Amino acid sequence: MKLHEYQAKEIFGSFGIPIPSGKVATSPEEAGSIAREIGKKVVIKAQVHVGGRGKAGGIKFADTPEEANEVASKILSMEIKGLPVKKVLVGECLDVEDEYYLGVIVDRKSKKPVFMVSSAGGVDIEEVARETPEKIHKYQVDPARGLMPYEARNLAFKIMSDGKLAMKTAKVLMQLYDVFTGVDASLAEINPFVRTPDNEMIALDAKINIDDNALYRRPEIAKMRDLGAESPYETKAREMGLSYVKLDGSIGCIVNGAGLAMGTMDMVKLYGAEPANFLDIGGSSSPEKVMTAVEIILSDENVRAIFFNIFGGITRCDDVANGIVEALGKMDIKVPVVVRLTGTNEDEARKILKKVDVVSVNTMDDGVKEAIRLSKEGE
Repeated sequence: MKLHEYQAKEIFGSFGIPIPSGKVATSPEEAGSIAREIGKKVVIKAQVHVGGRGKAGGIKFADTPEEANEVASKILSMEIKGLPVKKVLVGECLDVEDEYYLGVIVDRKSKKPVFMVSSAGGVDIEEVARETPEKIHKYQVDPARGLMPYEARNLAFKIMSDGKLAMKTAKVLMQLYDVFTGVDASLAEINPFVRTPDNEMIALDAKINIDDNALYRRPEIAKMRDLGAESPYETKAREMGLSYVKLDGSIGCIVNGAGLAMGTMDMVKLYGAEPANFLDIGGSSSPEKVMTAVEIILSDENVRAIFFNIFGGITRCDDVANGIVEALGKMDIKVPVVVRLTGTNEDEARKILKKVDVVSVNTMDDGVKEAIRLSKEGE
């Protein structure tokens, strides 16, 4: 779950991280009123869950409340990478001497939080990693004891030599780690972290991604989810207990179990095609779940074939087969459907599937090959 910048800054502020003054606005008039309240030059930022806001014209400056009203009106009428801008953050404009990058993520390889700090702030960290990797300093944190003060100081001195500034930065690094663990984040990032002419260190921008699996114990964070910024099909999948991520390929995959889903996508790529999605229907799948999964897959106009890959343990193959039959009976499915069902009640499932026009296969390998072959017919 992604948070908007204004939400991330609210969390940063609650943990003591210095942030610029500012408020979120949903109308030009509200933006002008906030600018009047701040009483100085302001920056107006589109609040959307995509990068590249500045390049797209979603970040502008305004010298007066009247200009803030005008600028906010333009930004609120924009779409950035297909997402409409419904909110803007109106914040004080700061003079900046230096820009840095501070971030902490979950490293799946080491299974630890990893800090990344750089003196090259203000640009995409991926670009820095690609062009000047020597400017990025990484440090694994032992989750059993957290980030220690001496470790934070060592990190700070990696990117600055001034002792007083390094001590201020070390304090923010400690606070950033508290944010990371305190809200169950998978990423907490400040880019840029800036030094002002009077040597104040401030988080000029803020980014937090939350681990969805922890939201059950963070109801106050779950309330921050912006459903309007998400695909309605992703929302529907979540409500039905499905794990769905849209991708750019043409082979729709409906699978039970995350590992099998990843393996299925890998095999699609192995045989020269691209998966259209990750979709895990879970361990116990009713016909209604299967119907919803098919509806979600068909919402993607790039899908040219659907491949069901079900290994029935807890999942009953006959439940999945009934869902397929129901979906084919109620929906106008114009793409070929390939089904591999094996495991619990697989014989009964195969009998059920004889009622409908699907291609039934015995192995995942055959299923992937057949789905790809059928997807190319008529091209």
